[in-house]
Amino acid sequence: MISGVEFEEYRPMLLGLAYRLLGSMWDAEDVVQEAWLRWQGTDRSTVREPRAFLVTVVSRLALDQLRSARVKREAYTGPWLPEPVLTSEAGPLDTAELRDTVSYATLHMMERLSPPERAVFVLREAFELPYDEIAEIVGSSMANARQMHHRASVRVAEGRDRFQPTSEDHTTLLTKFIDAARGGDLGALTELFHADVVSWNDGGGKVRAALRPIIGRRKVLSFIGGLLSRYDFSEARLLDVNGRPAIWTRVAGVDQLIMIDIVDGHIKGIYGVLNPDKLARVHPG
Repeated sequence: MISGVEFEEYRPMLLGLAYRLLGSMWDAEDVVQEAWLRWQGTDRSTVREPRAFLVTVVSRLALDQLRSARVKREAYTGPWLPEPVLTSEAGPLDTAELRDTVSYATLHMMERLSPPERAVFVLREAFELPYDEIAEIVGSSMANARQMHHRASVRVAEGRDRFQPTSEDHTTLLTKFIDAARGGDLGALTELFHADVVSWNDGGGKVRAALRPIIGRRKVLSFIGGLLSRYDFSEARLLDVNGRPAIWTRVAGVDQLIMIDIVDGHIKGIYGVLNPDKLARVHPG
């Protein structure tokens, strides 16, 4: 049986699980705290596998929270983007699957999934649970769990690069992005962007931000060019966020974090988080 001290050894893993399911570390912490309270009230002599028990509790609590959160996110002002976290706070990242499922682009793509699909995908991809255990957690048959995993895998992979870009790839493109933006060099930015690049900006109604995704290289360049013509972009640095480098900057007195998705060596997704509530964990030291 595990004590409270030993529960703390599981906490980073449980936080990482809940964060992947919810896209919010604030909500993940609430879920893990509730799991702790339930563990405290559990007759531990009935628990054969504490880790499996806690994974089940956290997954089910996160599923319930995700179902209610989706309604709130549909009423959100502008695009809703996941809350970024420093890589050092993202939980264990011992495998390529753990790193990929906490990457910002993957978290964003997982918003396309239904709550059960997201749970199946995360539990299988990141934590390698067998289908019978996953089926019990989400309340489905094993065959249906397999089908949900297949559907989720296809949807998450849509438009993604078959070969996972490395951190070095992100650093190279982001450094070029910073240099081009500082110099107002739209020609250099053009070379960095995929023809089908999309920019999402999350101000949450708290700060000014584009209220709809900006689609296509021409429109994204026009949007960024307009910002660069009015505001200084000299204050920018790289941070390690969600397992990949990201740009932290301050534009017109507003902090923002910029993450990218890479396809065919070009920037295809730009995720700008400006909502101050989502930046509490990622300020540079």
